[in-house]
Amino acid sequence: MDKEGLTEYSPAQLALRNGQDRPEIWVAYRGIIYDVSMSRLWRKGMHYEHWAGQDLTDELKQAPHSEGVFERFQAVGFLKPS
Repeated sequence: MDKEGLTEYSPAQLALRNGQDRPEIWVAYRGIIYDVSMSRLWRKGMHYEHWAGQDLTDELKQAPHSEGVFERFQAVGFLKPS
């Protein structure tokens, strides 16, 4: 995915979008941040054992679905390398 037109966010800024501290529920995958707020599966910032506000790149390896799941969600930014 092209990062052009997307805002850069730090890991700390992403962490605030966890469904607890702010109404936004965001997750990152492969450097892109997605808004999953509208998904019933991410209510309260949690999806099974996964928490919003984090980079889920490594965790997706154990998921029962592919990275194609992110096509359903709007990209809102990209994750600033830490």
